[in-house]
Amino acid sequence: MKVKKPRPVNLDLQTMCFPLTAIASILHRVSGVITFVAIAILLWLLNLSLSSPDGFSTAVSITDSGIVTFVLWGILTALFYHIVLGIRHLLMDLGYFEEMDIGITSTKVSFIIVAILSLFAGVLVW
Repeated sequence: MKVKKPRPVNLDLQTMCFPLTAIASILHRVSGVITFVAIAILLWLLNLSLSSPDGFSTAVSITDSGIVTFVLWGILTALFYHIVLGIRHLLMDLGYFEEMDIGITSTKVSFIIVAILSLFAGVLVW
């Protein structure tokens, strides 16, 4: 006769304390989704700008808006985050940063690199 082990029925994610590496992994997935959706927006802007001289001036006027500039900065930040943390994940697949203390350190370094690249993107966009 098999004995059923008691398993949690509903995990309350708000009461759980995730390690920094888990948060980085979750945000890596989120940045991938943001980058995937952003491709459609950027391709639409590219198509508009290449359609005609009037289309180009329309695309320029759209990107001159403060909200659109902020969205473009967010897209670049998500792309930088996805690239930097993706390289970190690839290095982990090669056997580096597998211990917890070194993994947390590499996550902090990755966050610092992304922050610097995000500031750089902000300077470029504005």
